[in-house]
Amino acid sequence: MKNVIEVKELTKHYNGLTAVDHINFEVEEGEVFGFLGPNGAGKTTTVRMLTGVIKPSSGSVSVMGFDLGRDPIRAKETMGVVPELSNAYTELSAWNNLQFMAELYGVPKRVAVSRAEELLTKFDLYDRKDHAVKTFSKGMKQKLITAMSLMNDPEILFLDEPTSGLDVRSARLIKEMVRELRDTGKTIFLTTHYMDEASQLCNRIAIINHGRIAAIDAPEKLKMRIGGLQYVEVSFTAPVDVSDLSAMSGITRVRTSGDKIQLYTEEPDRAIRGLVDYSRSNDREIVTLNTLTPTLEDVFVKLTEEE
Repeated sequence: MKNVIEVKELTKHYNGLTAVDHINFEVEEGEVFGFLGPNGAGKTTTVRMLTGVIKPSSGSVSVMGFDLGRDPIRAKETMGVVPELSNAYTELSAWNNLQFMAELYGVPKRVAVSRAEELLTKFDLYDRKDHAVKTFSKGMKQKLITAMSLMNDPEILFLDEPTSGLDVRSARLIKEMVRELRDTGKTIFLTTHYMDEASQLCNRIAIINHGRIAAIDAPEKLKMRIGGLQYVEVSFTAPVDVSDLSAMSGITRVRTSGDKIQLYTEEPDRAIRGLVDYSRSNDREIVTLNTLTPTLEDVFVKLTEEE
């Protein structure tokens, strides 16, 4: 499998502060590559350098074999970019926005017309194709800018928080589109704050923190890195004092999630026995009890806290 993005010693300084600090990674052809990081970690700055919006202070980016510094036009021709905030022209119709993007990339008129019709139908926007974008909801705008990014049939698609603020149906449509594009051989570079989304969609994930790469690996392999950290999730018929559960033997951390309580432990069997004893002695009936392995969110929190 060849690398379609190669990042070497990429660095960006702002007024004496280092936002991105000599990072290195590759993205393989046909994969969904997740790029995660807490706010202020350097995630957005990295994406802006990869898409040619800003220039790095040092280091290099190669996209489809084209050096972004020396040959930016050829590199950008291979990309489609979906920014977090809509970049559609709100006074224009959805149709005219798509045709404008086609003209920018030199897409032949006949191809542009058929591709626009196909994309508008796919994203359930065809009935609104002649309406001004300023009348669209946020979900509709997100679907439109995704369609705009696909007008040049890019080999690499950059998606920056593509489902942020969307309703469940629209978010599901975007995620299904990502899977379909991956299946056709497209490469997707995805940033998201939704850990479940990253775990479901990504072949590999990079976590950036304080401008440096904390880890890069497949989601399940990242979860294995924190080995013994498991948790037992329990819910009772009546409220309980969480501090009582925190004092149980072998429990390293307790947190609540809705009506459930999660007890982190390296000894789940001991934790389960302790919960059963607690329910008997405090007359609290257990409603649900599950043993769970670490989630990608657990990995993310642990790695970023360690950094």
